[in-house]
Amino acid sequence: MREPSPLRTGDLTRRRALGIGGALGLLAAGGLGVSAALARHPSLTGAELRSAVPLPPAFRVPLPLPSVLRPVDSSGGADRYEITQRAVDLEILPGVRTPMWTYDGTFPGPTIESRRGRRVTITHRNELPVPTVVHLHGGRTRPESDGYPTDLVLPAGWPDGGHDMHGMSGKGGMPSMHDPRAVTTRLTRQYTYPLEQRPTMLWYHDHRMDFTAPAIWRGLAGLHLVRDDAEEALGLPSGRRELPLMIADRAFDADGGLAYPALDPALRERPGVREPYAAGVLGDVILVNGAPWPVHEVDAARYRLRILNGSNARHYELEAVTDDGRRLDLVQVGGDQGLLAAPVTHRRLPLAPAERYDVVVDFADVPVGGRVRLLNRLGSGRTREVMAFRVARRAADDSRVPRVLATDLPRWRRSEAARVREFAFRAGRMHGGRGWLIGGLPFDPARADVTTRLGDIEVWRLIADVHHPVHLHLVGFRILSRGGRPPLPHDAGLKDTVSLRPGESAEIITRFDGYRGRYLFHCHNAEHEDMGMMANLHVA
Repeated sequence: MREPSPLRTGDLTRRRALGIGGALGLLAAGGLGVSAALARHPSLTGAELRSAVPLPPAFRVPLPLPSVLRPVDSSGGADRYEITQRAVDLEILPGVRTPMWTYDGTFPGPTIESRRGRRVTITHRNELPVPTVVHLHGGRTRPESDGYPTDLVLPAGWPDGGHDMHGMSGKGGMPSMHDPRAVTTRLTRQYTYPLEQRPTMLWYHDHRMDFTAPAIWRGLAGLHLVRDDAEEALGLPSGRRELPLMIADRAFDADGGLAYPALDPALRERPGVREPYAAGVLGDVILVNGAPWPVHEVDAARYRLRILNGSNARHYELEAVTDDGRRLDLVQVGGDQGLLAAPVTHRRLPLAPAERYDVVVDFADVPVGGRVRLLNRLGSGRTREVMAFRVARRAADDSRVPRVLATDLPRWRRSEAARVREFAFRAGRMHGGRGWLIGGLPFDPARADVTTRLGDIEVWRLIADVHHPVHLHLVGFRILSRGGRPPLPHDAGLKDTVSLRPGESAEIITRFDGYRGRYLFHCHNAEHEDMGMMANLHVA
């Protein structure tokens, strides 16, 4: 088992732990009894950074739409793309230049649009100063292209440390970590995605061992849409009335750079964040597609919003409200892994890190010139606002939301399960330090945590202390229950990330089909993930 460093986790005092929402130190001592008490407090896990640069007023910056990447080749029944990971200065706040790490020089990275069943290969070139790994979140992908966190793409000049994932081999107080199965390349790596899966919105992001959180924070995230003919025939809003929305919080230094409390700002040797932020890093600026509190002009018609929570640790509860206080319906048509069987109507929609929701909003009854604000009911101050829509004109609308959306959802039954497993996601002690553990253990790539057989159905019971959005690689799942009760309305459909609330348990069911090999499951609070809350899943 890997020996954790005290530098990874910090040492929270009892007083400080109670003050930061995550209560890491207290939970390590008090367990679920403490977390049950925390469940009665506001739903935040983490501590908020405050920007030192003047922030713009809300709803002045136009909503940017990520560019759609063109393939460099489409012969042989496959589409081939090339993406360069590089550092650039971008204008995120008006008039301010912010250094960022990017896919192809943009934040978010370029969107890839694919057809179901048509193979995609993407060659990533790493021109950043640190190793990288790309994970297609939600993709049904062979293990060699899944983005296992030790399968690094090394930059030019990076020391060749063999299978030691921290290339400086133990410098700076961090013990080297050995993975004999790691497959590293230098400068480039080709990822292959079969896309034999339901149409949905996936996203791709960095997944480097112990440094996922700061890499995503610096900009390494983008969208990948999978489409098919059956979905397009439904008549849902499309074209310019289909809007991808990546919501992510950030904070800014006085010079306009991104603030982040990394123990090693170069992200080379020492993983982890400063003590107050060990439960998760929250920003005080809400970005949508890389713009602060943007506004978008819409027709008085239905729009399809493809929403991703791309934040490291912040949870949202979204609500669409007109300026006269009227709430618009959020009609959910899809989730993480594609269309629901039938629409589900919400007034408020909770959104955990890495979750995606496919929602239709109808602006037809909003007067021309009227405004609809997308609010975050879990936020305070500026973080209560997300973005706005301004109705610019009347327009014809031939879109619809059918009563039946999909008939291909799996019907797994509990009685079919080959086995039932239980996993506790909790803060805990790691050989003198503190971190985030699954089943009492920190992540070790050399350890086999779960082995299942290809095609087996399993039920997993997941137990949380504080907020933990739990993500499974390779497969989607259905939520069977929460706390012994039926799932919530927003749990409908096939998911790949389940948001566990403080003190909560949930049961999920899935079939481990697709491919054999080594995969992962982990908390998608990115700071928790970097501090040990990840485990191996082997499909045999």
